[in-house]
Amino acid sequence: MTIHNLYIFDRGGTCLHYSEWHRRRGTGIPREEMSPTDMRDGFVSFLTSKYRLHYYETPTGLRLVLNTDPGVTSAREALQHIYSHLFVELVVKNPLCPPRQPVQSDLFRSRLDAFIRGLPYFNPRPT
Repeated sequence: MTIHNLYIFDRGGTCLHYSEWHRRRGTGIPREEMSPTDMRDGFVSFLTSKYRLHYYETPTGLRLVLNTDPGVTSAREALQHIYSHLFVELVVKNPLCPPRQPVQSDLFRSRLDAFIRGLPYFNPRPT
C-alpha cells in the first residue's frame, strides 16, 4: 500500500497545496469504475481498481483529497490530523501565509511530508 498525492482546496475550489509521493501517471481509469462508499458520514471516499480517493471537508469549506492504493480503507483520521495539527497550526495561524493563497510555507511542506511518510500505509514502491 502507498500514498500517491494530496490536494488541499479552498471553499471556492482553488488549489492551495499539492504534494506527490508515489503517483503513477496514465492509469486510464474508466469513469464507470468509481464506487462511492457508505454515505452516512457524507462523502468520505471512492474506490476504483487502481486507487482510492479519500475526502475530508472542514466546517470552513477547506477540502482535502488524498489518493492512495485501493488497500487503504480509511484515511479520515490522517486527513483530520493534517488539517487541525498541520494546516491550522502552520498555515492559518502563520501571519506570513496570506489567506486563500497557495501555501508557500516550507515548514508546512516538510512537516506534512514527515507525517505522510510516518503513516503505516506509506510504503515506497519497489523500483
